Amino acid sequence: VQLQASGGGLVQPGGSLTLSCTASGSIFSINLWDWHRQAPGKQRDLVASITSSGSTHYADSVKGRFAISRDDAKNTVYLQMNSLKPEDTAVYYCYADITSYFGGSYSYDDYWGQGTLVTVSS
Repeated sequence: VQLQASGGGLVQPGGSLTLSCTASGSIFSINLWDWHRQAPGKQRDLVASITSSGSTHYADSVKGRFAISRDDAKNTVYLQMNSLKPEDTAVYYCYADITSYFGGSYSYDDYWGQGTLVTVSS
């Protein structure tokens, strides 16, 4: 299983950006999707998560500005980011808790995408 993140870039303060992350491989179900971010010199923090039932959770710093969603038919998660601030600048990583089915058995693992850089600057 591999995760491929995309959508990062340079955006002005107040602007919007949408990140996406697609999982590929022998996937039976994606139980949980997260977006995390890591700013220079800081630890990696959870930004948002969405369960298989669609329940969402957001860090206080992004509530009301970011929205996480998933498309199970495409094995893809999205992060819609609005009203971006310079402090949102970071490398954004997707994470997935995945059940795979291969060779007659199930396995349960978690995976990280490669990260996509979001820079908020004028």
